[in-house]
Amino acid sequence: MPGGLMTKTAETAHDAPLATPLSAVGKTRSGAVRLDAIDLLRGLVICLMVLDHVRDFFMLAGVGGPGGAGDPLDLATTNPALFATRWITHFCAPTFVLLAGVSAYLQSANGKTAGSLSRFLLTRGLWLIVLELTVIGFGWQFTPGLVFLQVIWAIGWSMVLLSALTRLPAKAILAIGVVIIAGHNLLDGVQPEAFGAAAPVWNFLHVSNVVPIGGLTILFAYPVLPWFGVICLGYGLGPVFLLETSRRRRVLMMLGLSMAALFVVLRAFQIYGDPQPWEGHPELWKTVGDFIDVAKYPPSLLYVLITVGLALAFVPVLERLRGPAASFLLAFGRAPLFAYVLHLYVAHLLAMAVGAAMGFPLASFLNPLFNGPPQGWGFSLAGTYGIWLLILAVLYPPTRWFAEVKARRRDWWLGYL
Repeated sequence: MPGGLMTKTAETAHDAPLATPLSAVGKTRSGAVRLDAIDLLRGLVICLMVLDHVRDFFMLAGVGGPGGAGDPLDLATTNPALFATRWITHFCAPTFVLLAGVSAYLQSANGKTAGSLSRFLLTRGLWLIVLELTVIGFGWQFTPGLVFLQVIWAIGWSMVLLSALTRLPAKAILAIGVVIIAGHNLLDGVQPEAFGAAAPVWNFLHVSNVVPIGGLTILFAYPVLPWFGVICLGYGLGPVFLLETSRRRRVLMMLGLSMAALFVVLRAFQIYGDPQPWEGHPELWKTVGDFIDVAKYPPSLLYVLITVGLALAFVPVLERLRGPAASFLLAFGRAPLFAYVLHLYVAHLLAMAVGAAMGFPLASFLNPLFNGPPQGWGFSLAGTYGIWLLILAVLYPPTRWFAEVKARRRDWWLGYL
């Protein structure tokens, strides 16, 4: 997940005062004051991400319940609660990538030179790519299988590419991000086959697909080009997060709601920005669901508008949170990569343990997302929510501990975790 997010302005010290040791205003690697509002947002989407992956492990690899089949967003087979459970998690990936860009800008604003920032982005990006291919991939499968390139892969490569732009003004990087986000859907008609032997390069950049390469089966779930646009957008919006509190809240709210409004206009008239058309249905919830069900793989313009827009608009609301709830989110928001890696192993191991207790063979859980779970495995949506809360409770103590370690220490390697 994105690295430490920071601001030089001491006025943020009062934004989220909590009654626990963790509530003490966090510090960045450089000793600057952190902006709790961003950590709260990132903590919230970490929790939503855990929900999505618990559903993957405990609801038949993402389907609707015991013995069910299909996509939770398939209006022909889903229900409103399951649809909403899956759709709300669409906010996770774009928020993580956006905040990675914000983080990069704020590091520069806190005194890191362009060269130093470039080196950090390059090395941390490569480190995230290695993690995706090793520790994270193993956590999903526990056995060799599909090479599954997801959000950590996309953030890693986006950081690598952003490392080449650190000497540009923030406005120029913002413009690059806007052009990529707004224009990449013009490339939807270009198929990988058009590039012959270089087809995997186009999968890497723009087309989500399963590709056999050198005896491996690789799923490019998160093509890099549009996600690079999102990290550039975050970098370019970085100055907004350094504004005085009331002005920052006003600008973020107006910007976020404007993006959401543009989504409504473009989507309503189906003008441009998403390859998936929508239509009316006899049931109102299906019409609404069809309207907001836009393409994530790769993220379309409309997908970015609705998710990033609402996330930005929610920052002023979220930063007013106080007490135990804020402390809980801050722990996850200040140690996101740690929480991300840990939750995969906790969820996967718990699924294996529960499955074994129910009489299922352990081998059937080695790669349930891609080989399919054993016949009869799966929990109701309510049961899945219960398991999600249990896993969050398990994750909180070690994640909080690690967040406090990062707050106390300034070791350079902690910036990579």
